[in-house]
Amino acid sequence: MNKPISCIITDDEPYARKGLQAYVEKTGFLALKGICEDAMELGEMLKQQPVDLLFLDIQMPHISGVEFLRQLANPPKVIFTTAFKEYAIDGFELDVLDYMLKPISHERFMKAAYKAKDYFDLKGSTNPPNYLFVKADGRLEKIVFEEVLFLEGMENYVIIHTAGKKVITHSTLKSLMEKLPKSAFLQTHKSYIIAVNKISAVEGNMLYVGDKQVPISRQLRELVLGRII
Repeated sequence: MNKPISCIITDDEPYARKGLQAYVEKTGFLALKGICEDAMELGEMLKQQPVDLLFLDIQMPHISGVEFLRQLANPPKVIFTTAFKEYAIDGFELDVLDYMLKPISHERFMKAAYKAKDYFDLKGSTNPPNYLFVKADGRLEKIVFEEVLFLEGMENYVIIHTAGKKVITHSTLKSLMEKLPKSAFLQTHKSYIIAVNKISAVEGNMLYVGDKQVPISRQLRELVLGRII
C-alpha cells in the first residue's frame, strides 16, 4: 500500500487516546484522521470521513466496540484495544486484525501496526509472491509458504520443516522472519517460528503441529496466545 493507512482512534479514556495518538503520529505509514470518545461519535465521523483502520476500544459507554462493529455493513479493518482478555474471542470472530491489551506498550503497538501494514500491502498487490528461495545443499530451494509447518533456528542455520521434507539453510531466524508474511507466521521463541494455520493444539507452553511440538517462550507467551486463541 503506497499511501498511508488512514485511521481513527476511539476510546473513552483520555489517557488511552493520548497514548495511541502519540504512537500513531510516530508511525510514518499511518495517517490519523480523527479521535473520538465513543461509538456514537465514531459513527458520525465515519459518515464524513471513511478510513482504512480503526483503533477501537471495546468497553465504552452506550455501546461497546464489539456491538458497534457488528452493526456496520462494510466496516474498516479494526485493531481492538481493551483492558479485558476475555473479549479476545469476540474480536477474532469479527475478523479484526489484532487485539491489544491495555496498558499498550509502544513495542506492542508497532506489532499491531505492522500487521495492518502487511494486510493492506497484500490487499494492494495484484500478484503477491507466495514463496521464497533459500540456499540449501549448494542450490536454491523453493519454499512455498503454505507448505511450511515451522522454522527452527540453530545458531547460523535454520531448519525449515514442511509437510514433506526438511530444508537446512545457512541463515538466521531473524532474516527469514523478515521475508515471511507476518499475517501467516508467528515467532513463538527465540529459536522458533510457526505457521499460524498449522497449529493443531496448545498445551501449557507448547504448540502442536500434528505430532511435533514447538515451544512458547515466557517473554512471548502473552503475544502468542493473544494471536492464536
